[in-house]
Amino acid sequence: MRNYLDFEKEIKNLEEELDSSKNPFDKDGISEVDTNKIQKIQEQINEKLEKTYSTLNSWQKTMVARHEDRPRANFYIKEVFSDFTLLSGDRLFADDKSIIAGFGLIDGKSVLVLGQEKGEDLNSRMERNFGMMRPEGYRKCIRLMKLADRFRIPVVTFIDTPGAYPGIGAEQRGQAIAIANSIECCMSLKVPNISVIIGEGGSGGAIALASSNKVIMLEHSIYSVISPEGCASILWRDPSKSLEAADAMKLTAKELLKLGIIDEVIDEPLGGAHRDYKEMAGKIKKSILKNLEKFKNQSGDEIFNQRKVRFLKIGRDQGFKKPSDAAGQQLSYVEPGTSKIIRFLKDRKNLAIGTGTILLLLVILSILL
Repeated sequence: MRNYLDFEKEIKNLEEELDSSKNPFDKDGISEVDTNKIQKIQEQINEKLEKTYSTLNSWQKTMVARHEDRPRANFYIKEVFSDFTLLSGDRLFADDKSIIAGFGLIDGKSVLVLGQEKGEDLNSRMERNFGMMRPEGYRKCIRLMKLADRFRIPVVTFIDTPGAYPGIGAEQRGQAIAIANSIECCMSLKVPNISVIIGEGGSGGAIALASSNKVIMLEHSIYSVISPEGCASILWRDPSKSLEAADAMKLTAKELLKLGIIDEVIDEPLGGAHRDYKEMAGKIKKSILKNLEKFKNQSGDEIFNQRKVRFLKIGRDQGFKKPSDAAGQQLSYVEPGTSKIIRFLKDRKNLAIGTGTILLLLVILSILL
């Protein structure tokens, strides 16, 4: 049974009408199926889906990212990769079921796959802890990423979590340092790592595995430092202001691409990824292969520096660069031209004011004379 969101009521009514039109049985017995009517209703559904999903606001996109029917990491791993071998345990405490980890093949190429899994029904969601990883989950990922780095195997991660698990047990076992160590491990890899945000990318729970060479988002996924409800509770003491919070946070794929926080947006099928699992999986596979190909001929140091520069330049026009003719030198900041002009004027504030005053007087004199 398909689940519908609040803004999909008209679509729900049309699809129920479509199902009844396809049924050859009515109250009078067997009847003839009206194919023209079915085609007309289907066109109306497609038109309504296109109109609705092209005008979603930030909060509605958040609802789509959390959709109950949205395909999870487990599905993509089975669909995109072959010969997947599941690996478990952090060798310290236990195995975390909220992260699926193992080695697999994509078009014959070996990759390490890490997927945050929310679960598909109530029982599996409880088992997977709703995708919220514990310290042992991050330690498992660190162990396997180091193994992949040793054998020059690329890393692919699927991000889908509201955040790291905030329970007392997780804090006692070192949740914060586990996340920090995971970020450090991701950043230090000499092999390409690619992250695909397939649903929610929440807080440090997401960034712990998304510190990658390429960060890719599905069209209706979200990526933020906190949930809209959490932000609204902190800023306005009112969780009902989630819409305002979602708009202010710039958490959608389109907005994050403009800010340079992510590298690519994968378009979803009409009506969202939950309406066509196979098509979505095909698009993700194509994107992963394309991005892996970009790093095919790069050395470990080049891959490492590309990732480092990528994160250092977020929020800057040019960021930090390493001179090509200065091997061994540390990365240095390259100041944008506009910043240089602003800094020059600030340093010579009195001169700028005096020059401006003189120019203004000259203009006034020229008008009067």
